[in-house]
Amino acid sequence: MSGGGLLVAGTTSDAGKSVVTAGICRWLVRQGVKVAPFKAQNMSLNSFVTREGAEIGRAQAMQAQACRVEPTALMNPVLLKPGGERSSQVVLLGRPVGEMSARGYHGGRQQRLLGTVLDCLERLRGTYDAVICEGAGSPAEINLRRTDIVNMGIARNAGLPVLVVGDIDRGGVFASFFGTVALLSAEDQELVAGFLVNKFRGDVSLLEPGLDMLRGLTGRRTYGVLPFRHGLGIDEEDGLRVSLRGAVRESAVAAPVGEDVLRVAVCAVPLMSNFTDVDALAAEPGVVVRFVDRPEELADADLVVVPGTRGTVRALRWLRERGLADALARRAAEGRPVLGICGGFQILGEHIEDEVESRAGHVDGLGVLPVRVRFAREKTLTRPVGRALGEPVEGYEIHHGVAEVLGGEAFLSDDRGHSLDGCRVGQTWGTHWHGSLESDGFRRAFLREVAAAAGRRFVPAPDTSFAALREEQLDRLGDLIEQHADTDALWRLIESGAPQGLPFIPPGAPA
Repeated sequence: MSGGGLLVAGTTSDAGKSVVTAGICRWLVRQGVKVAPFKAQNMSLNSFVTREGAEIGRAQAMQAQACRVEPTALMNPVLLKPGGERSSQVVLLGRPVGEMSARGYHGGRQQRLLGTVLDCLERLRGTYDAVICEGAGSPAEINLRRTDIVNMGIARNAGLPVLVVGDIDRGGVFASFFGTVALLSAEDQELVAGFLVNKFRGDVSLLEPGLDMLRGLTGRRTYGVLPFRHGLGIDEEDGLRVSLRGAVRESAVAAPVGEDVLRVAVCAVPLMSNFTDVDALAAEPGVVVRFVDRPEELADADLVVVPGTRGTVRALRWLRERGLADALARRAAEGRPVLGICGGFQILGEHIEDEVESRAGHVDGLGVLPVRVRFAREKTLTRPVGRALGEPVEGYEIHHGVAEVLGGEAFLSDDRGHSLDGCRVGQTWGTHWHGSLESDGFRRAFLREVAAAAGRRFVPAPDTSFAALREEQLDRLGDLIEQHADTDALWRLIESGAPQGLPFIPPGAPA
């Protein structure tokens, strides 16, 4: 017998589907429910590697953590990684299967993946008491409905009730709720059980007349009004926001333990991937992290991070065009700290041979690390462990570039001191490992080195645990659902499906 299920859809992208899904998952697991997350198709450059070596969206890995289960490829069978305005790498069941244009994907390939997606969902529902699915974009994207496999397409095929989330902080939430339902076919509308208001500020009693009118207009109830909370956008799919506690864009910086703060500038390269690598830095009291795109913004930085990117050669060109490449080279020559991660590591090297990602052939790098990179067709997907700066460290690798290190010091090594990855020259470091800064001891040791090189009297907090902060944040999401949603009604949806007899709202989907 299959377990219960729910599809969390949204009126728009970034309405809060990912965090609401995580919150529902954490609430359920605290009630003793065995639950798993699912997103049929994800478009994101922020990805993760599972223990079996499969690449999935980081949002689904975060949701798996909310469920207190190990993430697997079943939870995100299709991942699209944009490589430009019109094409993406298609990752199927954790492995890249090729590049495809948006027209080619929506023109037939997507629909052929429906069987695979439904099989993954059914396998999860056969194992768990409940599966909480996340949609993508809006279910009312009428131009894409025919080939949809992530919103109403999967809801219809799997018989899932649908909860529509709207971000009231943007404005127009009532029109968005009504219009979303009214642009669906009668068959799709039968599955839309109701609404969840996200990011509300103020007195809920002032909102209630509108919710009553919305129910009168649509015949559908609102299952909760979630208040606005800073810093809950953990593991965002894309964009320039760092997730943990909103430390870059939203919240006040914690007081430093030492006398000084430490300023970190992250180069906002095109097609930036796994920008959440700097979350762990932003979690440290007294570390100020910001994204930059001008060379003058590097002047007062104690550390500059060149992050990962889906377009290494394109990012290198962008750095040169903006004068950031020269600024980075000067920093390295002056012994001022620079850290390159994955694509950023490759950019700092001597040259790149790329016949795979950009097909640009031989391209000169910045030449600040003695590294030569050759792009292989096979993608490296691993979960390595090792040591660095005297501390244990672990991470994950997602890259086509293969680095040949020709000098410098080993950066990451095994227990015997043999180099595993990356290199260091002076105060310039490079590594392919994402997530290494989440290792608390290593992060503190690294920041001590950065502070010494920068001449800052910064002291890392001795007790900051990134894993504990992440758990605390997931519990906050669970608390939001438990305290501000009708959890009894939500459980009835998950267990029994959408209510019968929901009215049709014209005009419905175009023919």
